[in-house]
Amino acid sequence: MANSLISDSLVLLQAVSVIIVAALLISRSRPFREVIDGNPTAESQVLLALFFGMVSIYGSVIGISFLGAIISVRDLGPLVGGLACGPVVGLGAGLIGAAFRISEGGFTAPACSIAAALAGIIGGIIYRHKGRFPGIVFTTAFAVLFELFHVLLTLAISRPFDLAMDVVSQASVPMILANGAGMLIFAFIIENVIRERETMRERDRYQLELQIKKAELIVAADIQKSFLPGKIPSPKGFDIAATSIPAKEVGGDFYDFAMQDGILQLVIADVSGKGVPAALFMALSRIIVRACSAPLRGGFERLRCANKMIVDESGSDTSGMFVTLFLGRLNLLDRILVYANAGHNPPLLFRADSNSIEKMEVTGVALGMMAEMEYEQRQVSLAPGDVLLLYTDGIVEAMNKKEDLFGENRLRSALTAAAGHSAQEILDGILRDLAGFTEGVEQSDDITAVVIKVTG
Repeated sequence: MANSLISDSLVLLQAVSVIIVAALLISRSRPFREVIDGNPTAESQVLLALFFGMVSIYGSVIGISFLGAIISVRDLGPLVGGLACGPVVGLGAGLIGAAFRISEGGFTAPACSIAAALAGIIGGIIYRHKGRFPGIVFTTAFAVLFELFHVLLTLAISRPFDLAMDVVSQASVPMILANGAGMLIFAFIIENVIRERETMRERDRYQLELQIKKAELIVAADIQKSFLPGKIPSPKGFDIAATSIPAKEVGGDFYDFAMQDGILQLVIADVSGKGVPAALFMALSRIIVRACSAPLRGGFERLRCANKMIVDESGSDTSGMFVTLFLGRLNLLDRILVYANAGHNPPLLFRADSNSIEKMEVTGVALGMMAEMEYEQRQVSLAPGDVLLLYTDGIVEAMNKKEDLFGENRLRSALTAAAGHSAQEILDGILRDLAGFTEGVEQSDDITAVVIKVTG
């Protein structure tokens, strides 16, 4: 008896192994993926019903004939079809398995046919109720319980009863073990496929979000570029060049020019931080500086006005955002530059007559730190050949592979070496020296520079 039980179990487990191989193949198919993704087509459901129906038929064919009954894993196909693919697939597979079992005949055929059909129907109802595959533990336990039900159904309607009892006593343990083991492995495969599909969908959503954000940043970068002057002014007696290179798609640096009645107003600024927050704060700061520049004449008054408005409008005194800014008004006739410096990197002024460099020091703190601040105003006189370099800290704080800073001394050397050339050539020379120093190290901060050379 024991040897027969072991032998029958091994035969059924061999059948289960073949079914599992087929399961691995079908789990990678398009119809199964459509079911897992929740959008099965009628074609996919028909194909899956046929597949799990064939699994049921194979379970019967490979079964063991005993006392006119067949010990098999016939119910496994409809069970998995219903639990994993829904009521349509479960019902179709169950009816196919049931029809084949009827064709085989035998006194247990009615009970086994009913069990095959009910396996798919009940499995489909459970799928519909839960809205998805119920999971490994639930489906394995359900398969075991259903085979117990199959045994009881056989005893209830198969006659003669004594013969049915003999079949059940011989077949129940192998059938329950084989169907339970088969469902366990099936469920494991299906759960892996579900997790894999969920991971792929999450990856696709993430990639789509990245594409959308990248597209939005491109639009934001185009908008931000429009904030910069579309055309660099070229007043008589002066040569001007400027550039702004954000570290990310958008940045927090900006420069600006305005020319009226023989006066060139120039601004360079650097907002704390990088990326989108800095870009938004930059846009606000630029608008406020322009608004404050119109009605007021003194540089210190303009900065005081801009500082108060930035604090009032953005709450920067509590958020920690601020902007360093250099504001100058250059009289194009007498070449006198009146300026105020709100915490910005001191511009460098190359003097042609002495081949030396002067620094235009800070005259007040950065804008946005506190509402009530005062700013001094100073002035310098420019002469032919002089070069004024305005820049942001992205230049002097650029690092090479050794994490050395480019620094002000290298910037001074680059300015002195190129001072005899045009403004654009001076700017290009500085950027070229900077690129040579960093040796391809990724840019970590926005880089902005304005070069003004007195030509006559």
